[in-house]
Amino acid sequence: LIVFYFKFGNELFQWRKEAQDIIKHSTEETFRSSETSMVYASNDSVIAKLKGDRDSYYLTFDEIPQTVKDAMIVIEDRDFFKHDGVNLLSTLKAAALLVKSKIMGEKIQRGGSTITQQTAKLVFLTNAKTYERKIREIFIAFEMEKKYSKNQILEFYINTMYFANGYYGIEAAAKGYFSKPASELTLPEIAFLCAIPNNPSLYDPFDNFDNTDKRKERILEQMLEAEVISAAEYTDATYEAIVLNPAEAIKTQDYMTTYAVRCAVKELMRLNGFEFKYKFDSSKEEEEYNKNYDEEYNECHTLLYTGGYRVYTSLNKKKQKLLQKCVNEKLSSFTEKKDGVYTLQGAATCIDNKNGYVVAIVGGRKQKSVTGYTLNRAFQGYRQPGSSFKPIAVYTPQLERNYTPDSIVNDTYFDGGPRNSNGVYSGQVPLRYAVEHSKNVVAWRLFEELTPKVGLSYVLKMGFNRIDDNDYYPAASLGGLTNGVTTVEMASAYSTLENDGVFRDPTCIKKITDSEGNTIVNNNKIRNEKRVYEENAARMMTSILTGVLKSGTAAGHALNNMACAGKTGTTSDKKDGWFCGYTPYYTTTVWVGYDTPKTLADLYGSTYPLSIWETFMNEIHEGLEYKDFESYSNEDSGNSYYDGDDDDTGQEYQPEPDEPEEGDLGNLGSDELDEPEETKTPDDDIEDDPDWSDDDPDWPDENPDEPEDIPDTPDEPEDIPDTPDEPEDPDWSDGDPDEPDAVPEDGGDEPDNAGDTEPEPYADDDLME
Repeated sequence: LIVFYFKFGNELFQWRKEAQDIIKHSTEETFRSSETSMVYASNDSVIAKLKGDRDSYYLTFDEIPQTVKDAMIVIEDRDFFKHDGVNLLSTLKAAALLVKSKIMGEKIQRGGSTITQQTAKLVFLTNAKTYERKIREIFIAFEMEKKYSKNQILEFYINTMYFANGYYGIEAAAKGYFSKPASELTLPEIAFLCAIPNNPSLYDPFDNFDNTDKRKERILEQMLEAEVISAAEYTDATYEAIVLNPAEAIKTQDYMTTYAVRCAVKELMRLNGFEFKYKFDSSKEEEEYNKNYDEEYNECHTLLYTGGYRVYTSLNKKKQKLLQKCVNEKLSSFTEKKDGVYTLQGAATCIDNKNGYVVAIVGGRKQKSVTGYTLNRAFQGYRQPGSSFKPIAVYTPQLERNYTPDSIVNDTYFDGGPRNSNGVYSGQVPLRYAVEHSKNVVAWRLFEELTPKVGLSYVLKMGFNRIDDNDYYPAASLGGLTNGVTTVEMASAYSTLENDGVFRDPTCIKKITDSEGNTIVNNNKIRNEKRVYEENAARMMTSILTGVLKSGTAAGHALNNMACAGKTGTTSDKKDGWFCGYTPYYTTTVWVGYDTPKTLADLYGSTYPLSIWETFMNEIHEGLEYKDFESYSNEDSGNSYYDGDDDDTGQEYQPEPDEPEEGDLGNLGSDELDEPEETKTPDDDIEDDPDWSDDDPDWPDENPDEPEDIPDTPDEPEDIPDTPDEPEDPDWSDGDPDEPDAVPEDGGDEPDNAGDTEPEPYADDDLME
């Protein structure tokens, strides 16, 4: 400490003088007021006003319930009425870490802050974890104690604390979560609310109710131990269940607002020097990172709601309205609700490929009466991606390693591997065909050859933040992940393919100015670019994915007048359906499923998700000039992946120069060599048409509970064939082995183990298509 003083003495005097000036010019109004921040759409119209309502719900010291005061002191600063603004012992421990942080160039990881210090930081300082901020906080705390009484400081603190979901102060929290003033709160309700400020993300009552309730119990125990409540009060409080009664105001944040807030907060975090990480060397490192992330996020969130910022976004209101309409109407026949929320949900994200900005984001079906915060599934919902994960983690990486669309790969069953849909195996086929028809065996083989470590390194480069140590196994090739992915992550990854392999961090923030009009964030120039895939590999992948919409699992759903590419994805037991697709203009990803995963009989990537995608993309491309994708270099390395005995097929498959039409493998060289016989069990009839679409363009415009043109029975949508014996699509095949030209597709992303007579090698319920 002595060395630190002599080395940085001049700075200490400067910071002390600044603290004196700050408090000298402060008044009680300084702690009451907050400035409203504004969020703007792409056309500069207002999306939302972000206001902490600190001034609107401010309580004087006498108006604050005594139980609230007691609870805050017990859990935050038991020596509050004894110290002069700083707890000496805690400060000495923190100071030692500050010295280390200065010498070693590290950020501090320990606080030691009193209620006075916390108030000083919240009102006067940034949230940067540096020795400078910590020392300035200490000086300001000393000056506050000189000017203001303990009662005033406690009053400031209780009115300044952040209680999640835009609520600042105990009064705003009481009205927000229980629809009543703080004066009417019960003891357990007070303890419940006082649990939130310690970590508003971890103890968010809507997202993490159980966490908040458990901390409430600990607070009650601490209050009993400190003798601020009696044993009888404690007992009664532990038996009283917490029932939230959210205020109407909580419903005002729509999907655009919640995403814009999240992106803006992350920009403020970057501005303060926070470094985002997605891979950790140990669980301890990850735990420490998550703790620091939550602290930084909460503090920047507070700044955003009270600092008078102007946030300019790329969100397009017209595209947003259209995407929401498509999700609503394509799922409108499903009317089951739980707690007032539709059980079957959807989410979607649209990115402008020109710059990587998010232009529309839908986090669920829209409905008029919902109690509580609306989850934005587009960036908060992590779900298994199924086969939509194959292009980004398996195929494009392998296309960098001398594979081409015409490389021959082996689609035959092997012990310990996955199964193709309906147990159909095509033998030696071109890589292009394997992708178009979503052959699981091929993806699994190539991923093992690539190694999971290498394959997943690509998605980690693109910011997929829930990749787990348990994901480094072959099942990840089929989207079998521990935690899952979001539509924002998938949209940014597929946009990277369109952008010749160059990734851009997905965001909707173009610019942020502070309360004085100074530009503090400017993303108008493309930022955070990084090459993930080689250019030619990305172009080859795009070329392959165009075939998915022409002759693969999404056949018949190419856009009206625009080049397009994409991939279906369906998880086992049909719990999640995905379609991820793009044009030279836009990338859109769609997910459909239940919040609590369960089977939906006709859910495939090629049904509801594809229908939403096709309708939305056709409309937003109306009037745009036709563009095609960039062609890839045609230098063929001649690489052929053949892992099997010649007896499997007689000989390797040799493609003709012309591409197959509509997935008819029999047209490829069938006159010159024997085709590999497809293996199929008797129970493997295809049950659903992968080319399903919603033919009715006249959707209901209003109440989704009363659709005009969609049947009431959710399991029988109009455009899904009733029986597999009468397919609407002439290219549909029932896989009859007697038909030489009928090569069944991947069953519209049907799970692999349907009806196979081989022993089951993989029993995980989350095994993907």
